[in-house]
Amino acid sequence: MIENFLFGILLSLIAGLSTSIGGLMAFVFKDPGPKFLSLIMGFSAGVMIFISFAELLQEAISVYGIFIGSLFFFLGMGIMFVIDLTITHKYHFQEDYFKKECTIDERLTKASLLVFLGIFIHNLPEGLATMVGTLENLQLGIILAVAIALHNIPEGIAVAIPTCASMESEKKGFFWAFLSGMAEPIGALVFGLIFLPFINEYILTALLAMVAGIMVYVSIDELLPVSHCFGNENMSMIGIVSGMFIMALSLSFI
Repeated sequence: MIENFLFGILLSLIAGLSTSIGGLMAFVFKDPGPKFLSLIMGFSAGVMIFISFAELLQEAISVYGIFIGSLFFFLGMGIMFVIDLTITHKYHFQEDYFKKECTIDERLTKASLLVFLGIFIHNLPEGLATMVGTLENLQLGIILAVAIALHNIPEGIAVAIPTCASMESEKKGFFWAFLSGMAEPIGALVFGLIFLPFINEYILTALLAMVAGIMVYVSIDELLPVSHCFGNENMSMIGIVSGMFIMALSLSFI
């Protein structure tokens, strides 16, 4: 269990660092391309949705039955809904988003701070999700970490560009993108330190169902709408189906 705990911290750290990749893409590559971003957001949603229903929720149903197991699932969705109502983290990409130079706009100062805080807080339960999955088994933890890492890349872009525009510094834009991702290992560490001594089969399966609810909520509320906002619905659907298909293949070998 201790080994899985340490590995969960490492995986959540790797997933969190992917926001730094987004920060770099925003300024080094300038134009990652809407088709690419639409594809990876759709792929991440496909992975999360499929793994949630085919693996995480099934664990809870097998232990608690479909009614109680589903209640834990909806509890996870409810937690994310409350977070969404309290701290929004909506971000939208314009057609020329990646081609803008850093220019001062006082209105962006507040907006950039809100985007950073929103994404930071929303990343905390994603760190928990990675930790819970890793405590169940290493393969599941890796799958969740990869899915979360993929969708953290556009989040890093969303933090870096408005921060750059409001602070006149690409380095600060990258730094805040990096910092927003550090919520993932923080969430994993805090959860592990508090709950690890009490973990048993019943608590773990209940948490897995809650994680499934969190992942489905993130996919429906964030990943799919943002994937479509790039105007490449076909690439989004290709990503979704590809993510689900690869997860089906992966689970068949676990």
